[in-house]
Amino acid sequence: MPTVEWNLQAWNVSYDWAKDGHEWSSAWGGSDAQWFGAILPRIHAFLPSDTILEIAPGFGRWTNHLKNHAGHLIVVDLAERCISACQERFASASNITYHVNDGRSLAMVPDNSLDFVFSFDSLVHAEADVIQAYLTQLADKLKPGGAGFVHHSNLGSYQRAFAFGEKIPAKARHLLLERGLIDQAHCRASSMTAALFEQYCDQAGLQCVGQELVNWGTTRLIDCFSLFTRKTASWARPNRIVENPHFMSQAAAIRRLSHVYAHSRTD
Repeated sequence: MPTVEWNLQAWNVSYDWAKDGHEWSSAWGGSDAQWFGAILPRIHAFLPSDTILEIAPGFGRWTNHLKNHAGHLIVVDLAERCISACQERFASASNITYHVNDGRSLAMVPDNSLDFVFSFDSLVHAEADVIQAYLTQLADKLKPGGAGFVHHSNLGSYQRAFAFGEKIPAKARHLLLERGLIDQAHCRASSMTAALFEQYCDQAGLQCVGQELVNWGTTRLIDCFSLFTRKTASWARPNRIVENPHFMSQAAAIRRLSHVYAHSRTD
């Protein structure tokens, strides 16, 4: 279970960040290829925006692109090391402000100030209580027409299967993982699900308007991309849920094309 303390230790101390996080985009052929091929098509309707909040930017893989679509970009991370790296990397960008938080609080963000909220490939390690805390606050932080896109865990939907896998002896488990007979949890939050995200939105006065359940190097749909807005916003509508078991196959297709169209080396 990746607690707030686990995340702080992992990303502020233990992880070496030798490749600045670009290693996690290798399945797409690099961070740029992943952004333009997999992320931007999912959020293009919300860009550009006057004020964007990015939660848990790491070393700025997506900050590098979001800053070009924002009048003002606010980045918040619990790891001081990550915020320092972003400040150094984007020193020439005058439209970014930086904050270190406690892994739960958005007190530094003014109410009714956000047009768009974004988090990708980070809050998958956040348990349900953290996601709920963020959504409760975002209900006040969003402008009346604001919206958000959050990548989070859906591992809790398969809790029994993963709990069974953990009971298998280490050697046998490693062999089964290699053969693809059981799935790797990828440090996903075991308490979080797509259904809980929708529930937390409703409780906070938000409307979850779309969810895409995807695989992530797995057969099971352990991740979810959730879109949300205020209940009174023009974007508000009943939730639309799509299962996409081909997400990693789509990543492979983007990677193949990146070798042709990438401007520079892939990460």
